[in-house]
Amino acid sequence: MAQARSRSSRLWLRIAEHSTGMIASVLFIAPIVWAVLSTFKPAQEARQPPLPPWPTTGFSVENYRTLDTFGDGLWLPAQNSLYVASMTVILSVIVSVLAGYGFSRFRFPMKDVFFIVILSTIMIPFQSILTPIFLVLTKVGLHNTLTGLVLVYVTLQLPFSIFMMRNAFDAVPREIEEAARMDGANNVTMLLKVMLPLVWPGIVTIALFAFLGAWNEFLAALVLMTDQSKFTLPIMMTALQSGRFGAIDWGAVQAGVTVMMVPCLVLFLLLQRFYIRGLMAGAVK
Repeated sequence: MAQARSRSSRLWLRIAEHSTGMIASVLFIAPIVWAVLSTFKPAQEARQPPLPPWPTTGFSVENYRTLDTFGDGLWLPAQNSLYVASMTVILSVIVSVLAGYGFSRFRFPMKDVFFIVILSTIMIPFQSILTPIFLVLTKVGLHNTLTGLVLVYVTLQLPFSIFMMRNAFDAVPREIEEAARMDGANNVTMLLKVMLPLVWPGIVTIALFAFLGAWNEFLAALVLMTDQSKFTLPIMMTALQSGRFGAIDWGAVQAGVTVMMVPCLVLFLLLQRFYIRGLMAGAVK
């Protein structure tokens, strides 16, 4: 009797857990599905009250065609965003891997002080240093360039990325490194062939953080970019939201949101396994 009661309580607990998970999933997914369905409404229907969220007069790609008529079209800001995000990922990964390996495995004077200084920059609000960044980029001739924007994004990503990579390298047992040393591996071989495969989840984590941050960042791009041909997708969205002659094309706005959202969702779904493992490796030393 006691065993049957225990099985019944475990069953009801499992049902409650699955039900809670399903409800939470629906609450998170519903706005995304709503936004995507709204993009397929005809322009006239998209300006009406949003219920129901799906098209009632037939599916249409008119909003995506309208999106491509704003400014220089959709492809140019998408190309700029892709370039900025990709270069931010590449530079952030290279610098943070080298710095994280150095802080984890090498001894040098004031190592802890340097590491604390790097981490302390996370506490500085980004908005408070926009003016100095603007002046520095202007002085070196990188104002209103995508390269300058990339350097700004890399600078913002490095403190967290270096912290994650140092912890990821610290989690690798030193016995593995000692065995590789006995086999004749030098520092470069050690890093590329021994350590990198072991800290791969951490690399994926910082790469995903860097891509999402650069892809969605708005304020720095708005302040530093004045040439319309250098605008990224977030700045293009401000033109959509301001509308033409004071009228906002909600269908085009939803289409822009979808275009910006899809790469982030695809990357996260493809890399979520490594992402979760990387977060755990970076959090537990």
